[in-house]
Formats: sequence, structure tokens, C-alpha cells
Amino acid sequence: MSVHDSLGATDTGAARVAARSRALGTPAGRALGTPARLRAHTGWVGLGGLLATTLVVALGAARTDTLLPETVRPLPSWLAGPFGSTGFGLGTGTLIGLLALMFVSYAVTLRATDRLSPRSVLMCIAALNALVLLAPPLLSTDVFSYQFYGRMGAVYGANPYLAGPHALALDPLFPYIGAKWSYTPTVYGPLFTLLSFALAPLSIAASVLAYKAIAVLASLGTVILVWRAARLRGLDPVRAVALVGLNPLLVLYGVGGGHNDLLMLLPLVAGIYLLLSRHERSGSAMVLAAAAIKITAVLPLAFAIAGRGGRRERNRRRDVLIGAGAATVAFAVLGFAVFGTGPLHMLATLQQVQSEGDWHSIPGFISTRLGLGTAGHVVGIVLGVAFLVAFGALLRRVWQGRMDWIAAAGWTAVALLISASSLLPWYVAWLLPLAALGGDRRLWRTTVLLTGAILAIQLIGYLPHGGIFGL
Repeated sequence: MSVHDSLGATDTGAARVAARSRALGTPAGRALGTPARLRAHTGWVGLGGLLATTLVVALGAARTDTLLPETVRPLPSWLAGPFGSTGFGLGTGTLIGLLALMFVSYAVTLRATDRLSPRSVLMCIAALNALVLLAPPLLSTDVFSYQFYGRMGAVYGANPYLAGPHALALDPLFPYIGAKWSYTPTVYGPLFTLLSFALAPLSIAASVLAYKAIAVLASLGTVILVWRAARLRGLDPVRAVALVGLNPLLVLYGVGGGHNDLLMLLPLVAGIYLLLSRHERSGSAMVLAAAAIKITAVLPLAFAIAGRGGRRERNRRRDVLIGAGAATVAFAVLGFAVFGTGPLHMLATLQQVQSEGDWHSIPGFISTRLGLGTAGHVVGIVLGVAFLVAFGALLRRVWQGRMDWIAAAGWTAVALLISASSLLPWYVAWLLPLAALGGDRRLWRTTVLLTGAILAIQLIGYLPHGGIFGL
């Protein structure tokens, strides 16, 4: 069965994995020709580059304001973590060079995964996660917002869906909230908000560590699920987990900032794995659980439903709908029981946040950094319309059986990232597992290029006076 067939497990995955293991594990398999040996060496250099650059960033982060959330500059000693006493910081040029080298190492490693052992790739992923866990909070104030929304409900009895942190400005955590989020109610699902209630009693430092630890565990769990799903799809699992677990935006920005996007990925990929294993009801319910953490996760479900085409697949589509419907009712009841009608305001809040825009997004970059002004806003509108058209066209192709549902969901994620008026680096996490499991080489390459483009936009922001455009 090809990965472009309808949803289901394939029996070719185990055979391919076994063949790959024999090639790497036997004396004959190790007797590689010169080009193959060169690619193997290149892969090891790439892994070494990822480890070295991440280590230097983690060691220097406590004294590098550019790497820290803006509300903790200079960094208090109680937030610095084990690496806080290293005594060196990174200049702007050094930091840009390190992050650029990190991306190059990632791209180089991906080209050589067929010559790297599974153990080396998996150990590198684990080491990268450990390094950013020990580093101070990186590059975002979101981890403080998570705790504040939890404190609003657990400590003060306020509804975080109806008011922003400013309503409780006397709380000692308030100075750590980013300016953009001070007046913004929560935009996260009820499942994650309940988790934040449970963590609310922790101190600020303990809370930061807890959210980062959750992100690490979710990241590693997602890697395991991607491995298993890749085997079901007949794809190389080492290559699949390398795309996800070694991605510098996911590791440095996502895990380093303790973002809940990583937690969202865990049930999302679990749901995809269950769907591939023909457990339709539990699979679609898991995808809805991911959406109850962050609403973005609901998009792949539409393609999972459309992918159940043909007469023989009607029962499976019915089961997907039953599982999704039951989970929707369960999470709706949970949300109303705890938050009343508050979650109904979440979509309006999301729309407001997106309408404010951000120059780090592709439409925002065109508007501000390229100096196009009003024309840039028009580009944003055009990209938004293009996303809707692309979503509809891809859904139709999947329904007609002309396209694999996971690949189509991946291309939709690409369109969403390109058209979003607010684009943050860790949002690439929405795309990575879909690209890893889609079996589409063009989607794979686009994911790597998009990672580089998003990182490049971030690096321009590190340059003084608005960067090379002088803005």
C-alpha cells in the first residue's frame, strides 16, 4: 500500500525498517563506498553541530538579553537555572552565526539520515531537549501567561476566558507578563487551562521548570509516536523523527520556552497513529483532545474524515465522526462546567490577536520590513483568501481519493503558516509531524525551507535598527 492510498496501516514499513537495519548493522552494510561514507561523516558533523550550537546557546542564555523573555531582563538568579553561573553572554553577531549554523546543521543531518544509526539520532534528540530544559526560559513570556491564567481561576476564582491578566495587576506574577498579553484573555482550550489551574500554586521558578519539563516529555513522546506511525506508513522512521525532533525552532523556541504547542502535538500524533491503526473512534477523540489544548489541532481531523472515501470506507468515516462527536460533547460539557460560557469567547479573542498582526509573520514582514505599507496589508488579505482556497481544494482532492490525507493536512499547515498575520517560530511544530508522515518529498523540502525562512525573519529582528532594511 502506498502512502497515497486511503487511511490505514501498511505492511511494508516493518520490512523496510528491517532492511535498513541489516544494511547498517552487518559487516557488508558497513563496507560503504566513498560517497556513502562521505554522507555518513556529513551526518555526524550535522549532529555534532546541533549539539555544539545548542550547548553554547544554553550556556550563554542567562547573560544574553536577546535570548531571554523581555520581562526578565536582566535575568534574576532564581530563574537562571544550572547554567546561570557560566559567566559569558553572546553578542548579536555571535548569536546570529550560532543560530544560522544550527539550521545548516539540521539541514545537513536530514540529508544524511539514511547513513545514521537510529541510536545516534534518538540520543541527539534527547540531549538537545535536556540542554534546553536546563537553560533559563527562552525567547518568550508565554510560560508566565500560562501560570497567570491558572492563578486567575485557581487562586482568585476569576474566569480567564473573560478577562486578561490586567484584571489582577497586583498579583506578583503580573510584571512578568508580556505587554501584548496583559489585556488578552486566554486563547487556549479548556483542557490546557485546567492543567494550568493544577500548576497555579507553584512558585514562578518552579512553574517555569514544570512547563518546560512538560514540553520536553511531550516532545519526546511525539518523537516515539512519529517513529511508530512512520513504520506503519512504510516510511523510514529515523528520517521522520529527525525532521521533527532535531528541528531547531521546535527545540530552541518551542521546548526552550515551555510552549503548549508541544503538549498539543502529543495527543494529535497519538490520534493520527490510532487512525492509521484503524482505531477510528479513539483516534478522532485524541485529535479532539489536542484541539482542547490548542484549537489549531482540529484542522487535520477534517482531512482524516475526508480520507475515508469509497463505499467500503463509509463505516470508518462514521466511526471517525462518532469518536469526534463524543469527544466534542465531553470537552464542551467539561468547559461549560468549569468555565461557563467563557470558552465561547475564545474564537473572538483569537481573531483579535490575529488582527493585531506581527511583523515576524510573512504578511507583517512584507508590510513593515519591506516598507510596502498598505500594499503589505493587501498581501495579507490575499494570502488569507489563498489559504481558504487551498484548504478547500486540498480537502476536495482528499475526498476524491486523489491525495493522501496526512500530506494534504501538511500542505494546509504550510498555507496557514504563510498566511497567518501572527507567526511565532514554535508554530512550525504544527507542520512537522504531518510533513514527517506525509510521504511527500515536496512537502518535506518545503518544511525545511519554511523553517529556514521563519528563522531568518527572527534573525533580522536581532539586528540593530530593524536590520538590513534600516527600519
